Amino acid sequence: MKTVLDKISENYPENDRKLLISAYRYAEEMHEGQKRASGEPYFTHPCAVAEILINLGMDTPSVAAAFLHDVIEDTPATGEDVRARFGDEILTLVDGVTKLDKIQFASHEEEDAENFRKIFVAMANDVRVIIIKLADRLHNMRSLNYLSTERQQRIAKETLEIFTPLAGRLGISQIKCELEDLCLKYLEPDVYEYLITNIHQKLEERKTFVNTVVEELKQLLKESGVKGEVFGRPKHFYSIYKKMKKQDKTLDQIYDLSAVRVIVATIDECYEILGKIHKQWKPVPGRIKDYIATPKRNMYQSLHTTVVTNFGQYFEIQIRTQEMHRMAEFGIAAHWRYKEQKTSETSFDARLAWIRDVMDWQGTLNDSKEFVDSLKTDLYSNELLVFTPHGKVISLPLEATPVDFAYAIHSEVGNKCVGAKVNGRIIPLNSTLITGDVVEILTSSTAKGPSWDWLKFVKSGSARAKIRAFFKREMKEENAKTGRAMLEAEAKKRGYNLNDLLTEESFNRLSNKLVFSSVNEMMASIGYGAVSVNSVLFKLIDYYKKEVPKPVTEISDGKTTHTGGVAVKGLSGLLIRFAHCCNPVPGDEIVGFVSRGRGVIIHRTDCPNIINEDAARLQPAQWTGEKSEFIAGLKIVAEDDNGIVAFISSEIAALKLSMTTINGRVNKDNNAEFDIRIKINKRSDIDLLVNRIKKDKRVIDVFRTTK
Repeated sequence: MKTVLDKISENYPENDRKLLISAYRYAEEMHEGQKRASGEPYFTHPCAVAEILINLGMDTPSVAAAFLHDVIEDTPATGEDVRARFGDEILTLVDGVTKLDKIQFASHEEEDAENFRKIFVAMANDVRVIIIKLADRLHNMRSLNYLSTERQQRIAKETLEIFTPLAGRLGISQIKCELEDLCLKYLEPDVYEYLITNIHQKLEERKTFVNTVVEELKQLLKESGVKGEVFGRPKHFYSIYKKMKKQDKTLDQIYDLSAVRVIVATIDECYEILGKIHKQWKPVPGRIKDYIATPKRNMYQSLHTTVVTNFGQYFEIQIRTQEMHRMAEFGIAAHWRYKEQKTSETSFDARLAWIRDVMDWQGTLNDSKEFVDSLKTDLYSNELLVFTPHGKVISLPLEATPVDFAYAIHSEVGNKCVGAKVNGRIIPLNSTLITGDVVEILTSSTAKGPSWDWLKFVKSGSARAKIRAFFKREMKEENAKTGRAMLEAEAKKRGYNLNDLLTEESFNRLSNKLVFSSVNEMMASIGYGAVSVNSVLFKLIDYYKKEVPKPVTEISDGKTTHTGGVAVKGLSGLLIRFAHCCNPVPGDEIVGFVSRGRGVIIHRTDCPNIINEDAARLQPAQWTGEKSEFIAGLKIVAEDDNGIVAFISSEIAALKLSMTTINGRVNKDNNAEFDIRIKINKRSDIDLLVNRIKKDKRVIDVFRTTK
């Protein structure tokens, strides 16, 4: 069996081989001693990711980044280390894939959304980031059997919702199909086992039939004087499962378990062979699809037809050129695999156009979860093809409306839209379009802009985001007044004064999570509905409650302020408190933040709330040898088991630690979540506790919190 080093030797020139082997050795050294859940050395994972990319034909920086993609996240290596050894290009790729582990989130859902948004922004700058991420996810799915059932299903669900449709949109069918089958294995294990057993049996039964069809098609090509390839291909399990579910059929009623492909040299030959196939076998009405004239949104091109033999047997034939076949298999990755062939540039640019469009409207969304929800809308929607009056094909989600069409043409067309004609007839703007419609948008230079009501019926994430962007831009002052009034009213209703809640410090902390540049922008976002009142208010109340100072014992020597085992350089006579956002404990690297009117607040150096603060307000701080107790927070996610609380309590007691509070609940995945607070003297106490708790197979995740 060939190793990844063998494949590097076979596929890359000497200078590139040196760089790749250097990345291989560095990652091997950094991951030394680390293990995967399977018990294998962790380094097997980056090797597997790199091998997937080599098989796709990706370039040298991509494969090097695959070897290195976890070193910043999981080893002592830093971004500067990677930059010094491998350069800016590879660091950019590695950083794009690296998760946001240094930032603490309120929930896994929020963390996943923010991580994915970061990856997507990086992808807009360099699309190779998402190809590396897809390879990373593919290998993780291949080795999912070593995790608990709960984690298997959570990861498989996320993969099916985000990564498989994204692979499909980028046209990488090799990865998409395998990911879908692996998701089915963990989400519907009984269905998966049934399909494995029965499909293999049926394929064996149909093998002779498929071989006969292949031979007849080869003879047809020979008689036509057309050179080409013909072969049969079994359809992947998930596509068969979807067809059974959608059509409410049993496996026995699904006839096209395999497709026959015909690969020829030119487009003209594709149509010529299609005509001769229909002359030889009877085509099934409604099952002829021309994706050459009207490619799918991922730029997939092929002719599909389902025909029936004289004995009543159905089978599907796909006809395409060699170039179309490469693009169908490798999608956007074909840009690197076949970069010497200029014919793939059009498809590459078209796929990038979709990414650019998403990035145009993602900037209007302050909330990462809203961004991911909008993206899912675009990824999941099946295709609807309509035409402009000049014959240009526009791809839209199913059940799209003329408003979706208008915004797909251009933002200004949508904003000035006052009506629509479909096939020459004026129709309401909330009407549903169907494939083949010719759509004309009626605009007016005096139009005041879109209507809020449009948000109730548009289907594309792009249109929804552009409508919101209009209201955000054009009605900013009015929205800001409305938003402030809404926030003040809701605060008063809950017994608070907004002026007490909304301080400079609380806004800075809030803006790190919701990405606001000013208070006015935040108020405007509330006013036009991009952010809910409660999502802002609850965070402000939470911050307000945590700002009550802890009692401290302060000692000043005139140059350094000491308190509770901490020394802050260059200050004297100031009250010192510990930040509740990151709960620093002895052993953490710390810094003092000089707060106006509130003394010095001690933060962990990796706390997100000080990343963008003025450096002049940050003072060096260090732990002293004085004994003191600190409160550390942990979040534990585990299977909902009756004995899990007793287990957590016993582990805390075994280390002679004291638990001050514990709050538990069942989350949307039916897992138990616990927020606990523990008195400790040093960081090693909490690290040891985390490691002990992680060893229990019922535990899904454990991490320090910032709340």
